[in-house]
Amino acid sequence: MSGPTVGFVGLGNMGHELATTLVGSGHDLVVFDTAGADRAPDGSTPVDGVAEVARRAETVVLSLPDGSVSARVCGEIADSLRRRTACVVDTSTVGVQASRAIAARLGEAGVGYVDAPVSGGAAGARARTLAVMFAASDEWCDRAAPVLAGLSDRRRRVGDRPGMAQAMKLANNFLAATALAATSEAIAFGLSVGLDMATMLEVLDSSSGQSAATHDKFPNHVLTGRYASGFTSSLMAKDVRLYLDEVGERDGAAAIGAVTTEVWERFAASEPGVDFTRIYPFTADGPTPAG
Repeated sequence: MSGPTVGFVGLGNMGHELATTLVGSGHDLVVFDTAGADRAPDGSTPVDGVAEVARRAETVVLSLPDGSVSARVCGEIADSLRRRTACVVDTSTVGVQASRAIAARLGEAGVGYVDAPVSGGAAGARARTLAVMFAASDEWCDRAAPVLAGLSDRRRRVGDRPGMAQAMKLANNFLAATALAATSEAIAFGLSVGLDMATMLEVLDSSSGQSAATHDKFPNHVLTGRYASGFTSSLMAKDVRLYLDEVGERDGAAAIGAVTTEVWERFAASEPGVDFTRIYPFTADGPTPAG
């Protein structure tokens, strides 16, 4: 594929895979990460800062840990004196309010913003089955279309303004977090009465208790002992807290959200940065909630 240079900022577990996918899709990619050039995928060009990415790339993709980092990077792009960048595609999970604020900041500088969080993990990125949910005006969706197509074969526009895709992603991650925590408790219960984990998973995944936890996370990461999904306890705790806070802003129903958030925040505080599928041993063997 020939076309304008694409920039990429943030080469962590997910960012590295997304950047690699863009290179594999034929994009000319310049990349930056604060940790240095070692994470740059083969075929990309590492540069020494956000300003240099903005100078060279018409569209910049972000994969960053939270809204504060995304806001800081977008501020650097907006303030870049020799900026070529006209559009930012943010695959980070930053929350509804942060997404709107970032879009406004970039808009003041004449830069478009596509709210485009992703779901499916590093394996999904490699297989191009990652779900890319995105929201922006027609103009910026059209401008970003080649880059979005380079990221995954599964893309869905969910709205016409930033923040709407964040809401979709937070709802998704809340459900995923709840299912994984609940499945952990259910499996621990079954093992306590002598059931076999593999048998439980086979039955659950063909019954009404099925979820991504029974179909993927437990068979591929818990049962095997791999615990290598590529998503951390700390990031999931951040996401469910964002979900709960956004629900609270709207006085929405949050009874289950509050419980799920409390469980994940305890887990992340106890085991920060571990793979999020390790919530199973934490649930099975860890401390019980206070109260």
